[in-house]
Amino acid sequence: MHIMRTRALAGAIVVLAILATPGCGASEVVEPEGTAAGGEGRTRYPLTLANCGQEVTVEAPPRRIVSLDQNSTEILLSLGLEDHMVGTASWTDPVLEPLAGANESVPRLADNAPTYEVLLGADPDFVTASFGRHFTDSGVVTRQRLDETHIGSYLSPTDCDNGRSVNGGGTRTHALTVDALYQEVRELAEIFDVQSRGESLIASLQKRAAAATEGVDFHGRTVMFWFADTRTPYIAGGLGAPSLLARTTGMDNVFAGTADDWPAVGWETVVDADPDILVLGDLQRDRFPGDRLDEKIAFLREDPMARTLDAVENERFIALHGAEMNPSIRFVDGLEKIRAWWDVHEDEL
Repeated sequence: MHIMRTRALAGAIVVLAILATPGCGASEVVEPEGTAAGGEGRTRYPLTLANCGQEVTVEAPPRRIVSLDQNSTEILLSLGLEDHMVGTASWTDPVLEPLAGANESVPRLADNAPTYEVLLGADPDFVTASFGRHFTDSGVVTRQRLDETHIGSYLSPTDCDNGRSVNGGGTRTHALTVDALYQEVRELAEIFDVQSRGESLIASLQKRAAAATEGVDFHGRTVMFWFADTRTPYIAGGLGAPSLLARTTGMDNVFAGTADDWPAVGWETVVDADPDILVLGDLQRDRFPGDRLDEKIAFLREDPMARTLDAVENERFIALHGAEMNPSIRFVDGLEKIRAWWDVHEDEL
């Protein structure tokens, strides 16, 4: 087992040099992508990087990875690392279609969060997560405990603000930008010494995002993003991933003044906000009432209060998968679906 260490930062700032060069294909062990040993484009081990208030040192490319979130899983699969993945968890939707074949060989430890015992049963040497709630005492396991058993860990920068996990008890004080997602791709690519794959993935996302947003402008029409739950709906606050989608396409989130990523609100508050457009999460799970799109639409049409919304009366609904409303590589799929809706309804706005 490769030994990896994490410990609290002691004021050190680590600057990572991300150099992309033509890479080799997938292999039994994730082989370096550079040419000569220690040459340009190769990860120099031990690699140390700063990761949300932790210092992570990686002695060699991890060989037995567990990803605790779908977002992280799809990045790892996109980097061609399926042969080194021994478990995934916390799924809201089917895997991206181009990644389905690669994903078939990776065990799913749990549809939601696994127990610590199940995680250990996969015998990982490295654990990744998109949301820091997994790395808490009430979650799967703390990063300190993983460190004590010589298991490395990595938390997505999209969940980090001021050195603390937003979903692990911290507060988001800065609006999320796509740069945090690209940082995650680059850092994971460097950890596994597949930098050119990371740069290719980023270039593809940037190209698709530019095409999806060219000429699109909702001219400040208001929007609400509804993730789940009909009783007290979880809606998007103003600093997370959905608001990034809104800003990129010229929409105004009616709950932009709320700092929490997914606060639960009452329907009276929603009616008072009266958004022009509703973005509805189509989650392929059954964790909360109203996870699925058809349940949300049925509720909106039948509930005495919700059906008074102008957006409901005029059926201004945009459907996105749950993963497309989270900070993930699927933000581009979200932009493309918003673009498709705008192309049809532009004259109505």
